[in-house]
Amino acid sequence: KPGMVPPPPGEESQTVILPPGWQSYLSPQGRRYYVNTTTNETTWERPSSSPGIPASPGSHRSSLPPTVNGYHASGTPAHPPETAHMSVRKSTGDSQNLGSSSPSKKQSKENTITINCVTFPHPDTMPEQQLLKPTEWSYCDYFWADKKDPQGNGTVAGFELLLQKQLKGKQMQKEMSEFIRERIKIEEDYAKNLAKLSQNSLASQEEGSLGEAWAQVKKSLADEAEVHLKFSAKLHSEVEKPLMNFRENFKKDMKKCDHHIADLRKQLASRYASVEKARKALTERQRDLEMKTQQLEIKLSNKTEEDIKKARRKSTQAGDDLMRCVDLYNQAQSKWFEEMVTTTLELERLEVERVEMIRQHLCQYTQLRHETDMFNQSTVEPVDQLLRKVDPAKDRELWVREHRTGNIRPVDMEI
Repeated sequence: KPGMVPPPPGEESQTVILPPGWQSYLSPQGRRYYVNTTTNETTWERPSSSPGIPASPGSHRSSLPPTVNGYHASGTPAHPPETAHMSVRKSTGDSQNLGSSSPSKKQSKENTITINCVTFPHPDTMPEQQLLKPTEWSYCDYFWADKKDPQGNGTVAGFELLLQKQLKGKQMQKEMSEFIRERIKIEEDYAKNLAKLSQNSLASQEEGSLGEAWAQVKKSLADEAEVHLKFSAKLHSEVEKPLMNFRENFKKDMKKCDHHIADLRKQLASRYASVEKARKALTERQRDLEMKTQQLEIKLSNKTEEDIKKARRKSTQAGDDLMRCVDLYNQAQSKWFEEMVTTTLELERLEVERVEMIRQHLCQYTQLRHETDMFNQSTVEPVDQLLRKVDPAKDRELWVREHRTGNIRPVDMEI
């Protein structure tokens, strides 16, 4: 886990007072940038502490410092992109002119490496980049490197893992919506069946207080059917529909960053390949120049001084090509780093918003369930009251009064 490091000497100190909500950090290549921890806004320019005061001069979004992104102002990459821009480290060291043959006095041989006569700090000696959010497992701190599969047959870029996470979240939302839709269908079918059963004529001839209780049992089914229909309607309007609407808006937000970082990363790899090609070309030109110079000195060839000048011009041209490729790579990596931080923070915000939204609507689902259960209970309360009033003696009396044929008479007996 990367540790926090103090800013290098000569750079702006992190103790400088910034506006509320702003924090100062170092990029993996030692360039200072600023993050608003409230809005997740990032910028290379130092935010002013008071309205109307411009940011610190000389710091622009597109400007490049003397040492940036693993490259010196006039040299080649200290290490390839898979370690230079994936390990979230901060470059240090002094710039060297192309062709310088000795390292800086401040650097020991153990802490430096020399590539094509240009000296760079050794990657193992460079302090690690401080975490953007030290107290959180933030996306922007842990997805810079590639992840190998267990078999070691391939790798997946860290940002691609974040995109897969978002796509998986979108699929989960779709499946949750389908689940709620099935629940709604079950409620609707259940309500229809209850309403149909309440109209059934079975035992409709029951009389007396028991008949009244039985009629209320059938009516309670109709009342319960209405409760479940209302429950299904609320599930649709208050749970399923918001889930679907959020998913559509989530898809729009995803399109803003989908493949954007991947394209920048491909561009970065392409420009790194161009740098390596230009570096090899320069090495060949320098070797050719050195060989011709040696041949002229020992007179093993009839090469003229004009040939030496021609070889020197080609070597110089190769050096200029290398500088141009390095500059393009620096620009691409600066843009990649800026967009990587900004986009990972945005993906993190979207994921937090998605989880919270789903939590709220599932809470709404459980609340509707509680209300439905309460209303269902209220439909059987009249049944309970009538059942307590059922009186077999009273029912017998009522039936006898309505259907009696006559009283019992005493039998005449002969005396």
